[in-house]
Amino acid sequence: MPELYIVEFKGHRRGYYVNTYHHALTVGENVIVEAERGEDMGYLSKAVPDEMHPELEDKPLSILRRATPADRDIRTSNAEAEKAAVKRCEQLVAKHGLPMKLIDAEYQHDRNKLTFYFVSDQRVDFRALVRDLAAIYRTRIELRQIGVRDAARRIGGFGVCGLTQCCVTHLWAFDPISTQFAREQNLSLNPSKISGNCGRLLCCLNYEKEHYREALANFPPQGEKYITEKGEGTIEMVNVFSNYMVVVHPDGESEKVTLTDIKKQERQNQSFFKNWRTRKEAEPDDRVE
Repeated sequence: MPELYIVEFKGHRRGYYVNTYHHALTVGENVIVEAERGEDMGYLSKAVPDEMHPELEDKPLSILRRATPADRDIRTSNAEAEKAAVKRCEQLVAKHGLPMKLIDAEYQHDRNKLTFYFVSDQRVDFRALVRDLAAIYRTRIELRQIGVRDAARRIGGFGVCGLTQCCVTHLWAFDPISTQFAREQNLSLNPSKISGNCGRLLCCLNYEKEHYREALANFPPQGEKYITEKGEGTIEMVNVFSNYMVVVHPDGESEKVTLTDIKKQERQNQSFFKNWRTRKEAEPDDRVE
């Protein structure tokens, strides 16, 4: 079975490719791969073990060969041309008055296609823009509208954690994220605290979602009333890492109640109700039918 690799391109665009021709390949090196119409150049990001081959909707394209010094020179030349293409396209966007923000341009390695990536809050009629670009660059032009998260991936950068953005390093798809995840994790709902460079909720809120839900299931809901030896109070906060909750009483006093205390009280309550039912069943029935 031919080897399967993940090949990465400019802007952290990735895809699965097969080593159909059994080249001696090394992860990290540049390769030339099949494209829709022609050839493209990327680098081998990762070899996929046989037992981890994903189920792909389409048959993966082939890795044609290892890149040569001449191919790398072409990639450098294309990169310079892409910068100029972005500036020229921005001028044309302004000329046509289109409601779009240009993010990047990417040449296919053989220059058979030039793709412009943009973001917009609405659908854009860019047919006139495509005609102008095709007349200038004499190649197939594609304008691709992407979301703000995909734009952040193409631009790259570092998250609030100080590490490279997750969308750049390992995320292939963006799962739905809700502010409920932040509430469950006792995080501030201040948008500046829980938003990424894209302006959307942090992707990492999704990583510990299940852990928090499983841990919180052991505690009464936050905001509920809870009776301790000091009286009734309100559950203000739950710390799932140290396994305790904070109960605030009407006089303002805070009390830490551990998960062990909660389980103990539950057992006592269960014992009470069990004994109560036993006594009721033993009592004579004085009812008259």
